[in-house]
Formats: sequence, structure tokens, C-alpha cells
Amino acid sequence: MSRIALVGAVIVQPEGVIDDGALLIEGDRIVDIVPRGSRPASYVERTLEGGWLLPGFIDTQVNGGGDILLNDRPDVEGLRAIATAHRRFGTTGLLPTLISDDAAIVDAVIAAGEAALAQAMPGLLGVHIEGPHLNPAKKGIHDAAKFRAIDAQVLERLTQPTRGRRIVTLAPELAPAGAIRALSQAGVIVAAGHSLADYDQTVMALAEGLAGFTHLFNAMSQASARSPGLVGAALDHPDIAPGLIADGIHVHAAMIRAALAANRGRHDVFLVTDAMAPAGSDITRFTLNDREILRRDGRLTLADGTLAGADLTMPQAIRFMVDHVGEPLEKALARATTIPAGLLPQAPDLTHVDAMIWLDDKLDRPRWLDEL
Repeated sequence: MSRIALVGAVIVQPEGVIDDGALLIEGDRIVDIVPRGSRPASYVERTLEGGWLLPGFIDTQVNGGGDILLNDRPDVEGLRAIATAHRRFGTTGLLPTLISDDAAIVDAVIAAGEAALAQAMPGLLGVHIEGPHLNPAKKGIHDAAKFRAIDAQVLERLTQPTRGRRIVTLAPELAPAGAIRALSQAGVIVAAGHSLADYDQTVMALAEGLAGFTHLFNAMSQASARSPGLVGAALDHPDIAPGLIADGIHVHAAMIRAALAANRGRHDVFLVTDAMAPAGSDITRFTLNDREILRRDGRLTLADGTLAGADLTMPQAIRFMVDHVGEPLEKALARATTIPAGLLPQAPDLTHVDAMIWLDDKLDRPRWLDEL
């Protein structure tokens, strides 16, 4: 069995960073981290040219990738294609995300997710159902014709047992009393998004088990002096996890700094890509519900300019956090790794080479350890 000691890169672990360490690998397992000077003689030293050794990224909002949109391929192979596309960018775990669609498509995605989880599909952590229980006034790219109220049949669908993790994004002001509690008690992570909920409505939803906010600042009621809205509630409740799209298009760097300045608690702001079909491909246009979406200069929009998801990878989001938001790299990396991992039922297994990547100093060349 091969024994390799990776040295020369900063090693990032949940408890902190190690500047001059050696990552010891036996075969396909990571067995220890020791000071470089204490490397056992039986390990062959392999020197990396700087960069960072860290857990692979976790992305809880991924609509597509590799020229595939989950709405168009709500099956096992669609999930596999999306996970494979994002693996190229260092993502080790993701929740493919369904944009509001008909009940039959929601059923198909949930069934495909369970089938893929039963096969232990690499990278798949579960599925994210974003809509169709949203507020038409904040529909964004979602097709309001697909929207429907939450009823007993919907709750039965969304509370089906899962082998992985399930996120449901909804507008809390439109959820009937007890619906969020029923979802939460079934193990669903309920997130608020595409919503006009005011502060009091959001607080009531939090009391029922609301656990997150989908793409903070976007498609939700904003904060003002006398009307804090959904954004104000998110910033005022630091134990609730908000996802954020850090591309400089969806949220200005100054607003990201304001969110980070809020006193965070058990959970913290984490990064999502909200990636669409173009991720990992060269396509310049695609369709969602028969509407053409254009890819131009880092933006995805309808013809009228409405943002339609993001043309973003996780390394790009991290680089934006460092270069434009001014956040220390270690913290930005945590927002793509250990912080979103805290939302999951168990911590990622960091003892396998498939769980960690090497990222160069330019933050744009993620490589898996077995590729080094």
C-alpha cells in the first residue's frame, strides 16, 4: 500500500489551519496530520507548490450543471450529470435543486434522489425542492403558473422519509398554520425564500421550525427602519442559517459585509452557487419552462433582464469573498465547507481522499488528492 505525505500547502481542518504540516495518506485513506518535521520515514514526501488542502465544497443549492437542468432531467442520470459537473470545481457534496414545477416532476425528483442515495451516488447528499409554494410577487425566474398552496397531499409528498437530506424552500406567509412544524418534525430543513413575509410572520415561522433563508437578500422582503422584513429577521436571528450567492451580481459586497457583521450564532452565513445548466459547459443559452435564458458576461437572465440563477462556481464565490468582500481566506473557505456541513445529519468523512481537495493560491484550480 502506497504511503504519501503531502507537504507544502496550508492544511484546513474544521478546528483550524495548519501552516507547516504533513497530510499522511495510506492508499485511499487519510490517516493523520503531523508536523512536517515529524513525518514518518515510511511515507514518501510529495511537495505541493503552496495552496490549500481542505475539505471538498458543499453546495446546498445547485439547479444544474454540465448542460443539464434538474427540471429537464428529474431522474438518476440527471442527478449524476449535475454532481459530476460540479465535482470538477471541487464540490464533494451537493443537493440538486428543483425550480418550481408540476407535482409529477417534484415526485420524480424525490424518487430519483432516493434511488440515487440507495446506490450511494458520489456527491449526492439529498435534494432541494425550491417551490412551488412561493409568493408570486417574488417569483424571480420561477413560473408562477406552477405555484400551488400547501395542503395535506403536499405535506405527504414532502415529508416522505429520505436516506439523505431534504431542503424545502417556501414562502412562510403562505404556509398554513402547522405546515412548517410538520415539515421540520419530519426532518426537512425548511428555508424561507421568494417571500413577502414581514418580520412578525417570519418570527412565527421560526417558532414552528424554520431553519434557513434561501439566497439571502434575493427575492424576499427587504429591511427598512420600521419594517425589518424577511431580511431583517434573518439578520436578527443568528442561530438560523442563511445561504448567500457571492458573485457581485446577486448581492453587493457592502450588503454581504453587513450580513457578516451580524452576530452569528450556532450557524453562520454559508455560500451557495445557485448554479444553472451552464456550469461546467460552454453553452450560451438554455430554456426553463419554455423561456429562453441567456448567458452573458457572468450573468444568466431572461430577455427582460430578470436574473435566472447564477453563472457561478464555488471557487469563484470564495474568490469574490476574499477579493471584494475582504474576508480572510480561511473564513471564506469555511463558508463553503464546514459551515454548510453543519446543516447535514452527520459531519463529512474527512478520512477519504475523495473528501479533500488541493486548491492553488489563485483559488481557481481545485484538484482531488488522487489527482495530485
